[in-house]
Amino acid sequence: MSISVRRPGENDPQVQTTESAQTRPLLTEIDHIAIAVPDLGEAIDYYRETFGAVVDHREVVDSDGVEEALLKVAESYVQLLTPTRDDSTVAKWLEKRGGPGIHHVGYRVTSCAEALDAVKAQGFRVLDEQPRRGSRGTTVAFIHPKDALGTLIELVEE
Repeated sequence: MSISVRRPGENDPQVQTTESAQTRPLLTEIDHIAIAVPDLGEAIDYYRETFGAVVDHREVVDSDGVEEALLKVAESYVQLLTPTRDDSTVAKWLEKRGGPGIHHVGYRVTSCAEALDAVKAQGFRVLDEQPRRGSRGTTVAFIHPKDALGTLIELVEE
């Protein structure tokens, strides 16, 4: 008996493969994995004591109601986020979830505006209609998790 193996979407003309893609990928690399935590100091201590990781950047982002600590891992970061206000989305997320966990994934893009426009042109919901200032002087925009396989995605332009 012969078994035929095919990749998902292989026979779907709408799916582009590496060989047939005519456009360059919008995502260039992983910028960060964001972990929401109730106690930033405790989370920093955990990463330092367990993995020897040190804080590369720390910042309060008033517009989002969070404080972050970025721990460098190769060319990416682990972003530890804690709310600074009870009405922030991270505070609500922690309350709903009942504790810490992966909050979102940040992907680097060459142009946040271009990537955001491409997502919107495909009819996907976004949380930011226009790119905005992020931490570290970056430009960012978020894609709604309901249209991104259940994952909150942040586009990050350095």
